[in-house]
Amino acid sequence: MSKRVVLVWFRNDLRLHDNEVLIEAINKSDLIIPVYCFDPRYFHKNKFQQNNTGIKRAQFLLESVAQLKSKLQGMDSDLMTFVGKPEDILPVLCAKYEVGEVFHHREVASRETQISEAVEAELWENKINLRHFIGHTLFHKEDLPFPIKDIPDKFNIFRKKIERESTVRNPLDAPSNILSPQHLENTAIPSLKELGYSDEEIASLGDQGFEGGEDIGIEKLKNLLDPNYEGLNNFSLVSPYIAIGALSPIYVYHQMQNSSLSQNKKRYERLMTMLLWRDYFRFMLKKYPNVFFKLNGIETEEKNTEQINEELVLNWKTANTGQEAVDETIQTLLSTGNITYAERRLISKYFTQELDSNWLAGASFFEEHLLDFAPATTYGFWSHMASVGTSPKENTCADWQDLAKRLYVSK
Repeated sequence: MSKRVVLVWFRNDLRLHDNEVLIEAINKSDLIIPVYCFDPRYFHKNKFQQNNTGIKRAQFLLESVAQLKSKLQGMDSDLMTFVGKPEDILPVLCAKYEVGEVFHHREVASRETQISEAVEAELWENKINLRHFIGHTLFHKEDLPFPIKDIPDKFNIFRKKIERESTVRNPLDAPSNILSPQHLENTAIPSLKELGYSDEEIASLGDQGFEGGEDIGIEKLKNLLDPNYEGLNNFSLVSPYIAIGALSPIYVYHQMQNSSLSQNKKRYERLMTMLLWRDYFRFMLKKYPNVFFKLNGIETEEKNTEQINEELVLNWKTANTGQEAVDETIQTLLSTGNITYAERRLISKYFTQELDSNWLAGASFFEEHLLDFAPATTYGFWSHMASVGTSPKENTCADWQDLAKRLYVSK
């Protein structure tokens, strides 16, 4: 009797803890083949001539993949890594290792969805099923008190209803053992140069202060949940790990509940709010496909310009606006890849109020440089800064000058 082989296609779920795809694969198969593809589409420039993945996030990704690979190797398994399109790579692996089914976490943004569809079509040519799982949110879709089409657009109503009528599932334990076929082919994690980055870009990388990987993410979370911690006590300390899937939001939530963070209710509330916003953005992108990538969002009238004032946008991107708070924040983003949400509001609101330019170009700048870039969250955030987001109240925001004053007071 032949053994059942499942290929686990890792994407933005680079962890062992609370990984439903991995646990289901273990339960439903005899052998597992873990695979990660460095898709070249993520290492090209977009129409705004921004990198889809800036070098700091690329390095963070490489470190996260490397740690997962090391942990799997410690279980006598491995993470096979390839540079190429998954729709080209996965069918070949399935044929080579007699794979019966491929498991992966479903994404919601258009580019990621199109990649899944391309993989599904290629696999089905060989009668291999691509099984989808939903494991990127705090609340599972099946546990929501409303169907996706009826999710309230207003964030506060969404929050109140979901907190009152839904519960967060318990996190799944990390597996202690994974059976994989013997003699998986040896694969190496690519270098930054192999991903297309120049020597000049690599030399400019520096020390960003964030090392990728599940273990590092868990340690950062412990720091954040310590009520005596006096460092960067903001969601952005752990959001890069959540975005790349090195930390599960469900795991983060339960660690919050089991910690002493109740001694610092303000920090607890801030963390919970950000976890819920993250869910809201993902569910809204499911309710209104691609809405956060549209210039005017769900609005029927044209509110924003497609034009770009090249000089003003360049000054903004290079921290040469002449506005101290704005320029300092841009410099921090460029040097570290990580800024607080108060700082994000400041520089995005300055962009939408002062530059008379397509706000999608500003969001694209965030896409390149933020370590915690996630399509729904980043573009959902920007759509509200541009006053075309799905939650009406959040389409209004203080002028950037007021935001700058508050930022300096808080510092």
